[in-house]
Formats: sequence, structure tokens, C-alpha cells
Amino acid sequence: MAAAGADPGSEPAGGAQFFCTAGRGLEPFLMREVRARLEATQVEYISGKVFFTTCSDLPSMKKLKSAERLFLLIKKQLPITVSSLHRGRLLNEMQRFINDDPGSWLKAISLWRKLLDHDTNGEKVSQGDANPLKRKAGENDSITPKKLKLEEMQVVDKSHGESQQDQPQGPLEQGETLARTDELQEQRLHRASETAAHAQSPEDLTFRISCRCSGSIRKVVTGQEAGRVAGLALMRQFGWKADLRKPDLEIFMHLSDAYSVVGIPLLRVPLASRTYLQTAGLRSTIAWAMASIAEIKAGALVLDPMCGLGTILVEAAEEWPDVFYVGADVSDSQLLGACDNLKAAGLAHRIELLKGSVADLPLPAQSVDVIISDIPFGKKFKLGKDIKSILQEMERVLHVDGVMILLLSEDHHRRLTDCGGSSMPPTSQGNVSDPEMKMLLNPDRTGAPDTASPSQKASSLQSLGRPLPCGSLVPVESFKVSLGKTDAFI
Repeated sequence: MAAAGADPGSEPAGGAQFFCTAGRGLEPFLMREVRARLEATQVEYISGKVFFTTCSDLPSMKKLKSAERLFLLIKKQLPITVSSLHRGRLLNEMQRFINDDPGSWLKAISLWRKLLDHDTNGEKVSQGDANPLKRKAGENDSITPKKLKLEEMQVVDKSHGESQQDQPQGPLEQGETLARTDELQEQRLHRASETAAHAQSPEDLTFRISCRCSGSIRKVVTGQEAGRVAGLALMRQFGWKADLRKPDLEIFMHLSDAYSVVGIPLLRVPLASRTYLQTAGLRSTIAWAMASIAEIKAGALVLDPMCGLGTILVEAAEEWPDVFYVGADVSDSQLLGACDNLKAAGLAHRIELLKGSVADLPLPAQSVDVIISDIPFGKKFKLGKDIKSILQEMERVLHVDGVMILLLSEDHHRRLTDCGGSSMPPTSQGNVSDPEMKMLLNPDRTGAPDTASPSQKASSLQSLGRPLPCGSLVPVESFKVSLGKTDAFI
């Protein structure tokens, strides 16, 4: 990943503060990525969010692969605490959270306008009729009223790339076509962005705010009530007008037991919605994260022996171009979908697709440098073979010094843990101070893994002793990640 240079016109000299939402378990991957790709500083995370400071421009930030959504940070502080969580006092504290530092709001609005003006790709910031992924029913989002009234308002079903707690929605079903933005909607977005960018004063802005409450705060105040209080405070403080349909400015606020944060979403479409994928399979952020720890080198041969719709191969080929990629699958329908994705991404000439079973791969022994694969969970597609025999066939084609990255269901992970005994590593739970991560097949296939750096030790990387009984494969580390409704292990 090459670090992007700054655009002097789009960011202040000292850098600006942003945050991204991330799937549960992907925060370490995103922390490493913003450091490498954006030369970010002051990188820190809380569950589901990564905060950072960077001088990089918006087109560079659009290249983030492990993030769900991107926000310009307005304010972040410790959680609102009121003794006994008295409702009236809690609402007063929320109002104070909005009003106590008007300068941070004006500074953020000024920077937001610059970002609108200097987006070299011409895709304007998401303010108006954005088309985000829908959030599950029952989550607390709300919109402030148009008028200065304390009347009941509708709850708007709107996603900011977060799942059941601070998370993005789960993976799209295999075969589901990604939604395309309507041309009329594009025109409305463009007009709204132009209006916001050229507004003469902050008072000219229209806005809407979506608020989410979680933890103990949610037991006392709903997101709707919190959003109403915040909206009224902004109206009184800055003279902005609320507009639920076509606002110039959209604001997101999250109040939890761990933090209070407010920001401006910067993109119309979530970063996780890849424009180069025609049909969605495995969630792209997960696919990219798997490829990122494979240490893919130029000239390597990378295999996905159960490629499905080819998401892993496409994500890898987009990031690491000078590599030969091969995908195999036993299903004709999956291969047809993968072929469509390769053509849509312009990668058909760089990725070869083969029909074949993972239990009998049409490849010679020790011919593959890297294997990356999403092992079917058995809901839509079943393996038909024990996970042990499949690993043995993968091991046969894998070169010595090779790397294998697998996405396993909790059941498959448990089986490997049971058969591997103490050789299976403990699972990372996200308590990472500096996520420099590796997953290597031991070069001599017998000894201990390479010496870990202090940051790796802080990430719970441990040497493992014995190889698995299925062969000479040595597991180095596993990462628990969220797929939305279920969890999995890389």
C-alpha cells in the first residue's frame, strides 16, 4: 500500500481528524491500513470505530479497503455521565455536549466545504438523498424536527456502516446484485452538494441529524429523543434549518457508555460497497483483510480453491496487481457469477477460473505460493468432505514457505481446535495496541514461527509448538470477525 500525498487545498496543514466505522474484529486491520495508506497519526480505536489524523485528501481516503464508512470528526469526548441516569439531567448534558464548543462545529463545516470543493473525482460528499445500506429494524436512529417543536418524530431507518452495536450490517447474500444509484438521485445529490459548498454563511445550511444511543443511556433516552434535543440545540446555536428530505448537511451522533462522538459522513456510498463488483458474495472488507495478511509478493501464484463469486480474488488483484491468480469451484453457477465479476472489474485477463473440487484440485504439488479461501459454512453450500481432508489437499498444492488464509465458521474453527489441541492459537479479541499481523506457514514446517515484534506480542501472537494432525500446516493466529448475524474466524 503506497501512502498518498496531501492535497494542500483540501486539508489543513496540521491534518484533520476523521473516523471510520469497521466490522467487529476488523479494527486492527483498519488501524494498520490508515497508517500505511494515509500516513495517519494519532490512530486509536474503540469497538466498531477507528479514529485518526491525516493530511491526505478525500480521493486517497476513498481507497481505504477495510473501512465501512468515512466521517469527518466534529467532537469526541468521554461518555455523558449523570448520577442515576436522571432523564432530565441527561438531556441537559446532551445539549451541553452540542453547545459547549461552537468553534469545533464551525471549523468542521469549513473543512467539509473544502472537501466538497477539492474532491478531484467529482463524486460529491453524501449530503441529501444518500443511499446507504439499510440498518436492521429496531436500531435507534432519529431525525430532528423541521420546526422548533417537541413533537413526536418518525424514526428514520438509516445506516452509518454499523451493525448490532457499532458494526456494519452483515454480508450481502451470495448472488445479490449491488444496488446502483439512480441518475435522478445523482443529480439531486450533485445539486445539494453544490448548494452546500457555495453557501455564503453557516446560517444558509439545512441539516438533519441521526442519533444512536446504546448501553445504559439507551435505557433512559431513545435515539429519537436525543436527536431532537441535539437538533434544537443546533438550530438555536447556529440558526440552521432542519430539512428531513434534502438537507445540505447530514450529522451523525453516537452516545454510548464508552464515548460520545459526532461527525459528518463524507461519502454518498459506503466504502465497503465496491463499484468494481457486479455481484456481492463475501463482504469485501473481510476479503481484503484476508488478503492483506497473506504477504502477497510480486510474481506469486495465489489460489482460491473455493472461489465462489470471486470476491477474494478481485480484492487481492485490485491491491496487488503483479501476481497470477487462480480460482476454482465445483459450482457452474458460482463460476458464472465470478466470471461476471472479473469482467466488471476488468480483471478477466489476470485471474484464471477453473472448474474443480477442492478435494481434488487440478494443480501439481507445491505449485501455489498463497491460498486464500472462504470455507463454506454449510448453509447454502456444503463441503461434503471433512475439513481435515480439504486441508490436506490444500497442503499438497501449497509450496514450502507458503501461506494459507482461511475464513472458518465457528463450528469449523472448533473442530480444528479440538483436533489440534494446544497447537491452535488463542483468538485475538481486538485488544491490539499496534496491529502488525502475520499468518505464516512455518518455512521448515517443523519449528516455531518467526520471532514476533513487541507489537505482535501485544496482539497475543504466540508460538505454537506442534503442527496440526492433518499435516505439516502450522497455525499461527486466528482473528474473530463479525459477518453480521454470525461470527467467523480468519
